[in-house]
Amino acid sequence: MSGKEYGIFLPIGSGGWMLSTTAPHPEASYAYNKRAALHAEAIGLDFIMSMAKWRGFGGTTDHWGESLESMTMMAGLAEATERIKIWATTHANIHHPGIAAKMYTTLQEVSNGRAGMNIVNGSYAAEFEQFGLWDEMTHDDRYRMTAEWTEAITRLWTEDSVTMKSDFFILQDCESRPHPKTLPTIISAGRSPAAREFQAAYADGAFLSAANLEEMRTISRDVHEKATALGRTVKTYSMLTVVQDETDADAKEKVRRWGDGVDREALASMRRSWGITDEQARAWAEDATGEAAFQTPYVSGSADTVIEHIATIVREAELDGLMLIFPEYDQDMVLFGETVLPALRKIDEGPA
Repeated sequence: MSGKEYGIFLPIGSGGWMLSTTAPHPEASYAYNKRAALHAEAIGLDFIMSMAKWRGFGGTTDHWGESLESMTMMAGLAEATERIKIWATTHANIHHPGIAAKMYTTLQEVSNGRAGMNIVNGSYAAEFEQFGLWDEMTHDDRYRMTAEWTEAITRLWTEDSVTMKSDFFILQDCESRPHPKTLPTIISAGRSPAAREFQAAYADGAFLSAANLEEMRTISRDVHEKATALGRTVKTYSMLTVVQDETDADAKEKVRRWGDGVDREALASMRRSWGITDEQARAWAEDATGEAAFQTPYVSGSADTVIEHIATIVREAELDGLMLIFPEYDQDMVLFGETVLPALRKIDEGPA
């Protein structure tokens, strides 16, 4: 196995990761996601991960208006695959730890030890207001809740009885058996100081974002150093969308064409979900360039360009891997597996 890990963010929400009327529009179906998972395993990727999404952003594309549930979908994909790691997402703010512990023990058994829990703590109020489950908390309190929730989960995975009274939940002589034979991998995304403290203390993998390569290196190094100080090891990852074609010019043309169809209404809705006022969100969306159709940083170009870009950011940002997004998973990911991934594996192995 390579020292660096590469995986995919599954298109569990309709439209995948492009907010554009002119881009490919992956469907939020189990069949589509199963094909993506099988492609990922066949080409030799290390993991597949799916988000948890409860409400979309509307617009012309009805972005993420349809979505599947992460844990149940990943249980199906665990049965459909044999080797690849299976990482599902759970909201600590809506799932009681006693319920989540049992669900991931089951996923670990179905997957024969390949399960991972991506822990999120809720940041888009509208997703949870529709259920009457939104609690206003400060950022620091949200991470205090998440830390206590994760402590409860890990105790339930390893102890026969857990009693724990938190400001956020109660466990009273709580049992959760059987225990998983090996603990599921714990993953967390975030870049704030509170997020990095949580990742260092509880996570096995941290998904990070940054404005530039230098900032990414600083944040990645901080998580690594904080974890080491606690006697732990945490792998760091970031996300990247891959737009690949025969030539750089052909790939650049795809970016231009997809940017022309940017869904500004969905962009504004997404910004509002972050707590930005309607007026500010609409002003930002109207002024946004076509690149705003991409929800993550992206690389566009030929196979050689993609190889060089990925190798550079992983090395320079001191990352342990990347989670990749493809505009179209059936064709784009297979092309990546044939022309890019083998070269990245050779780079990771170093000189012969």
